[in-house]
Formats: sequence, structure tokens, C-alpha cells
Amino acid sequence: MIRLPEIGGGVREYAPRSEPLTLGGGGALTSRTVYSAAHVVADPYADTTPDSPAAVDWDATLAFRRHLWSQGLGVAEAMDTAQRGMGLDWTGAAELIRRSAAEAKAVGGRIACGVGTDQLTEPERLTGPAGLAAVRKAYEEQLALVEETGSRAVLMASRALAAAASGPEDYLDLYGHLLRQASEPVILHWLGPMFDPALDGYWGSADLDTATETFLEVIAAHPDKVDGIKVSLLDARREVELRRRLPEGVRCYTGDDFHYPELIAGDEQGFSHALLGIFDPLAPLAAQAVRTLDTGDTDGFRAILDPTVALSRHLFRAPTRFYKTGVVLLAWLAGHQDHFTMVGGLQSARSLPHLAKAYELADGLGLFPDPALAESRMRSLLTVGGGL
Repeated sequence: MIRLPEIGGGVREYAPRSEPLTLGGGGALTSRTVYSAAHVVADPYADTTPDSPAAVDWDATLAFRRHLWSQGLGVAEAMDTAQRGMGLDWTGAAELIRRSAAEAKAVGGRIACGVGTDQLTEPERLTGPAGLAAVRKAYEEQLALVEETGSRAVLMASRALAAAASGPEDYLDLYGHLLRQASEPVILHWLGPMFDPALDGYWGSADLDTATETFLEVIAAHPDKVDGIKVSLLDARREVELRRRLPEGVRCYTGDDFHYPELIAGDEQGFSHALLGIFDPLAPLAAQAVRTLDTGDTDGFRAILDPTVALSRHLFRAPTRFYKTGVVLLAWLAGHQDHFTMVGGLQSARSLPHLAKAYELADGLGLFPDPALAESRMRSLLTVGGGL
């Protein structure tokens, strides 16, 4: 038994499971294209402060990517899950992209890398034509680096563009320029304000219906340059309506960490592929579920993946942007890294009761390869953090 603090107050006893979940073998996924956005592992011995550049443990970070590839998943690199703009600056992200892309080539892994504008360190100060020019230059710099590595580019939403744009026409102009310039089709990423409040009003309007029309106009003008879209709005109905309006050949990659089983399973009119942060801790279960779906067994797919939604909703509860803390906690408990330290000190972004609940939900799913190790590590965190 282990004593866990509860979110509403108090402490209760919990009996951890003694055996991990038994899963099938690896292999390629065929019915869906699935990326896991991957976290970075901090160097716990670096002498840093929250304002210092990120100190990354490169060996552990790349080892985790090999774990994802071994499950048959692709890696979405240098995305929100990797703490872009929340501890990892562009210099660190550029190094991460180079290293991960080289590792992907070595092992034959699928990889897509985030292209943003985070070298612009004060995006809120960018306004007017000069601001838009700076945003364009920043995007171009990052796009060039990702294309040099041979990775697929993910054009991420930009805080700087949100600050500089005066309306939909600025988004149409800038994205049109970038898509014409891209040498290969890219993934367009719409990240909602629940993940980053600075992105409120993206695509030129706070009204999501209006913003959707601008987004679709960008795609319709350049369908040959858009591999797909990643939608992270936590609104299943809106995603389904959006994917039904995509040009033929343009994929929808769900980024909805609340409704992913139903969106991936799809309906008689189509389905979503996946590019999800929750698949970082769920990688073995997610891969097993999609392999089941590959056989045409939708009910079996849902039976595997539906029970994981409670954990995902817990990790991604508001303030949603701090979900990374729970993701890294689970990586530590599962034995993928030796410590619970994050770049920027983000391990302190969630409460001890929140982390205890994440442990309980993950343990109940059988996610920990060594349940005894996970229990021991959770005990040590509870002792240090709460005196339990």
C-alpha cells in the first residue's frame, strides 16, 4: 500500500498493481499515421536557474525517441511537449532537431519537426509591417534548418504572428509565402489558447468559426504543399467538421488530448491520424491500439484506448499548458529517465496531489514496465514533497 494525497484534501491508501500490462510486439502501423510529440530530458546536474538556457541530457532524450520509434510511432520533435517557449529556446530546439533528425535517419524512424518564431524573444513588441517582416524571417530561418535535416516541417502557431497581425489577410499572406517556399508538403498546426494564451485570436479572429474559414482558405490555396493539419482545440465536433472540408489528400492529425479515441477511430465519412502529446506516456498502449485498428477491429481499438482518456484529461486539465509536468513524471516513474527534473524548473508546475493522481491512473492502466520501481520512485517524491 502507498499513501497518496488527494486533490480535495486528505490522504488515502492505494494498492499499486504488481504486474505491468502485457502487450504484443512491435511493427509498423498501417491504417493511421501516428506521431508522438516527445518531451526533453533535462540535465539534473547543470547549474541553471529558471531564466537560464535549457540544459538537456542528450543521451536520455534521444534514448526516449528510440523508445517511441521502437513502438512504431513517429516522433514529433521540438513541439509544445518539448517545452518550446516554456524552457526550451530556439537555440536548444535547433540542436534538438539536428540530433533527433540524425537519430531518425540512423534507425529509420519517422520524424516531423516544429518550425516557429521563438528566436523572437519579445513577440508582444512586434507590430505592423516591421513586425510581420521579422516573423517571416524567423519562420524562414527555422524552416530552412528543418528541411536541411530531411525532416517533415510542422508550421507551428506563432506568438509573434498573433501579436503582429492586424487581421486574417496577414495570416493569408504570410502562410501563403511560407507554403510557396517550402520544398516539401508541411503540417499546419493550429494550437488553441488553452495550450498557450498568447495564441488567442489566431488566424485573425477570436471567433473560431471565422478563424476556421481563414485556416481553410490557406489550405485551399496551396493543397499540394500541405501534408496535413494538426488541430489542438480540444473540440471534437469542430475537428470532425474541419476534416470533412479538407481537400483530398490533406490529412487531419488530431491534437485533441480529450477525444482522440473517437477521432482516430473515425466514422463513415473519414478519420483523423494523430499527433499527440499524450502518446508520449501512452506509446505502448497507443501502438497496440492502432495495430488492433489495422486489422479492422474498431471495437478492440476503443477497448484499449478509451480507458486511457481519464489519465489524459487529468494531465491536460487547466491550466492545460502545464501538462508537460505530468508527462515527464510518468517518464521518470516508467524508468525512461533517472530523475524528475525539467528544464525551466517546470517540475514544480503541478501540485503533489495532481501528480499522485497521475501516478494512480497510469498504474491502473499498467503503463509502468516495473511497477515496483514506479512505486518506489513515487514514495520518494511523496516523502520529499509532502513528508508522507
